[in-house]
Parts: sequence; C-alpha cells; structure tokens
Amino acid sequence: MKILFIGDIVGKIGRRIVKEMIPIYVKKYGIDFVIANGENATHGKGIIYHHYQELIDSGVDAITLGNHYNSKTEIKKYIENTDRLVRPANIIHSFPGVGSILFDVDGISIRVTNILGQAFMNGEEINNPYYTLLTILSDEEKTQIHLVDFHAEATGEKQCFAYAFDGLVSAVICTHTHVQTSDAHILPKGTGYISDVGMCGYADGVLGFDKDSVIKKTLFGEKSRFELPESGRAIFNAVVIDVDEQTGLTKQIFPIYYQEKNN
Repeated sequence: MKILFIGDIVGKIGRRIVKEMIPIYVKKYGIDFVIANGENATHGKGIIYHHYQELIDSGVDAITLGNHYNSKTEIKKYIENTDRLVRPANIIHSFPGVGSILFDVDGISIRVTNILGQAFMNGEEINNPYYTLLTILSDEEKTQIHLVDFHAEATGEKQCFAYAFDGLVSAVICTHTHVQTSDAHILPKGTGYISDVGMCGYADGVLGFDKDSVIKKTLFGEKSRFELPESGRAIFNAVVIDVDEQTGLTKQIFPIYYQEKNN
C-alpha cells in the first residue's frame, strides 16, 4: 500500500499547488491513499468547510489538523458531518469530531490518527500524547495499516514518541514546523518516521507567509500579523510511505521536495 502524506497546506497558494501536484505524484508512484495536514488551509490558520471540500475534490482522502484546529469556529458546525477530517485526539475539553478514523481502501483497513505534542505547545489544553495513542491502540477497532500525524514542535519529543510506538503503528509522520527535515527513515521495528514533512505554500517567505511580516514580529516584537500572499511561486513537501499490507510495517519511506521555478 503506497501512501502520500502531504505537509501543512498553507493558504490559497498551498491549496493550488496541492491540486496541481497530487495527480502527478499519484501517477508517478502508484499512490493508493492520500493524507494531508490541512490545519493552515484557510488563510494560514484553520480550515472552513469550503476549503475542506476543495482539498477532497483535489484528491485528498484524509485531512488531519493540529493546534489551529479551532481557529475557524465554523468547523464546529460541519466536522461531525464529514468522514475524512481528523482533529487532534488528545484535546482535553469537549470538541466535536474524532481523532482517529478508519478507512477502507480496496479491502485494506487504514487508520489515520492525529495527535498533538506538548513541548512548546499549549500543553495545558491537551492530554498526554503517549497515553492518548496507547488508549486508541487498545480501544479502537484493529486495523492493518495505521498512520499517525504527530503535530508537534520539538524534534526530541517527536523522536521519543515515534520510538515509543515503533513496531506498533505503520508510521509516525510529524508536522507543524513547516520545514522539511532530512531524516525520513524506518525505525528498528519497522515504523516509518520523519521529524517534519514540511509544507505546501508560498516558497519565498517564512513558513509560507510574507517574510517581512514574520521578521517584524519574530525579531523585532512588533504587534503585526503574519501576512499571507495571494499569489507567488509555491513549494510542495510530502513523503511517500510504502507499507506492507501483511505486517502493517513500512517497507520504504522517502521525501518529496518540489519548488516552482522563478517566472
């Protein structure tokens, strides 16, 4: 089973490049199932229903979220009527939707789970990620393939989490930082891993946003918002995971880093 996991989709440019590149990579690598992190799909923060549907229509089979899961309050009105949107499983307070969804792909069961990390995040708002996934593995219906989107900041926490579940899930694919890491590999017991898939969005900025607006706030402490360009060249980051359908473990994992050329 070949799975394409797409990094954080940021705004209009991110949605455009995803729509353009999915058919290309699905054909090139014989992809059977497509997962994408969509927590930044709407103007860089959150996801509205229209953009959820746009990504599904573009060929995404499952959409995961992250710490911006509630940035667009509209999500509370529609998430329970969707069957492909996976919000973080370890939210403490009551929130609609579910954090782990089981899919059937030509008779093969694939579970997609979304977990938030605690380090440098809003740790007081979420349950322990380790015990959350442990509970899911114990309580939910068994599956042949299990992909986990661990949405976290610290690479050390990401590595600890992945090693803790090595051999128990098919892959731990990490998101959130918007910068692709060069450590895609298979852990000793067969779980695929990467510290961060990266992003899909504006290529000439910072984290998919206009670089000057990010610099002003990050380096100089100005009370400005991150500006999101409406047009410009894009970057597309993803990983391809080839999972053995019998063992549920990863046979191969490799990154995709595509950047549009200057006009």
